[in-house]
Amino acid sequence: MDNAAIEEMFEAVGPVTIRRMFGGKGIYARGIIFALELRGELMLKGDEESAPLLEGAGATRWRYEGKGGKPVAMPYWTIPDEALDDPDIMAKWARIALDAAIRVTEREAAQRK
Repeated sequence: MDNAAIEEMFEAVGPVTIRRMFGGKGIYARGIIFALELRGELMLKGDEESAPLLEGAGATRWRYEGKGGKPVAMPYWTIPDEALDDPDIMAKWARIALDAAIRVTEREAAQRK
């Protein structure tokens, strides 16, 4: 997906910055990564609050095979299918992902103090 399409898709959270990473792209708003584009698929940041919402909407969590074949679950989820065809629903999920990313960032900052 090209950067212009990504920027348009996530315009509900304000301006986004896109950086190449992990063989894909990291998508940032307010300086915080809240989404990824990896192998042509967009994924949204999730946390303990938003994960049940994402799962309930049919999103699946990004997992990969780690050392020794053990599955590793990452904090990113596929975009619910209904959001791909409806900009208003996509805006809702983008805000949920950004809120999750902000919570995680704030929690990590508090733990470093």
